[in-house]
Amino acid sequence: MTTDTTNTTNPANTMRAVSQDVLGGPEVLRVVERPRPVPGPSQVLVRVRAAGLNPTDWKHRASGLFLGEPPFVLGWDAAGTVEAVGLGVTLFAPGDEVFGMLPYPHGVGSHAEYAVGPARAFVRRPDSVDVVQAGALPLAALTAWQALVDTARVEAGDRVLVHAAAGGVGHLAVQIAKARGAYVIGTASAGKHDFLRRIGVDEPVDYRAVDFAEAVRDVDVVLDTIGGEYQTRSLRTLRRGGLLVSILPVPVEGLAEEADRLGVRTAMLLVEADHAGMTAVADLAERGLLRAEIAGTFPLAEAAKAHEVGDGGRVAGKLVLLAD
Repeated sequence: MTTDTTNTTNPANTMRAVSQDVLGGPEVLRVVERPRPVPGPSQVLVRVRAAGLNPTDWKHRASGLFLGEPPFVLGWDAAGTVEAVGLGVTLFAPGDEVFGMLPYPHGVGSHAEYAVGPARAFVRRPDSVDVVQAGALPLAALTAWQALVDTARVEAGDRVLVHAAAGGVGHLAVQIAKARGAYVIGTASAGKHDFLRRIGVDEPVDYRAVDFAEAVRDVDVVLDTIGGEYQTRSLRTLRRGGLLVSILPVPVEGLAEEADRLGVRTAMLLVEADHAGMTAVADLAERGLLRAEIAGTFPLAEAAKAHEVGDGGRVAGKLVLLAD
């Protein structure tokens, strides 16, 4: 990855950021100098120290998705130090250690040395949670929390099926479900089953060896992290009245009709910036009940390499960019 230093002005007013001018593969990413953002009313400026990567980053890099045409700087996860606060901010002061998720999708921009966002998108980072953990957690943990707790109301004794249970959202969803007292079934290849058991999965299912839709029954909640025909097949695992929550919020054709026929429900979720949810995530992390598996860390200059790893689709846990 090259660094573009053209149009550099006063270093005190600029920052390094991972940007792209065209859509495409990891090779389109480059480190550039950009103006340092200034916090507006109700906003904070965060000196980013760690920022997680998520599948939505490579999807936006390749297709533009919600963001449209570049140039843009990707990244929604951010952990670091408050550098400045905007008018009306009372939650934080310069020097506070915070982490959170920039508003999805249009609040993007954490893959840089500085990021600006609503004060209430952030919470204080507990002393027991290191900055890499804090950078890895927000988007994936909020997605899992909003799916399992806010939407599905998972409680003790519920049977929960998590697809791609070793993935970024999946492995955090497992831990959140276990913290709620649920019995957790998780799909993953056989090589990841030891990892699944370590994070609390009660019943690992090798989706390559068996048809999960035949092997799993009487589930209260399914968390779909894959989309497509997995949505329809998952309906057959639910008890009558059970709920499928998909974080791929485009239902496959015929999903609603099949759900009605089986007497089950569906919900399509798009993650939101959420102060209450981040507070819950921070509490679980502080109590040792929620921990991201760190699959790799990369400096900003190696963001393209991180995207190459993520594009492979075999990451167990989270990848994190380090802006220090």
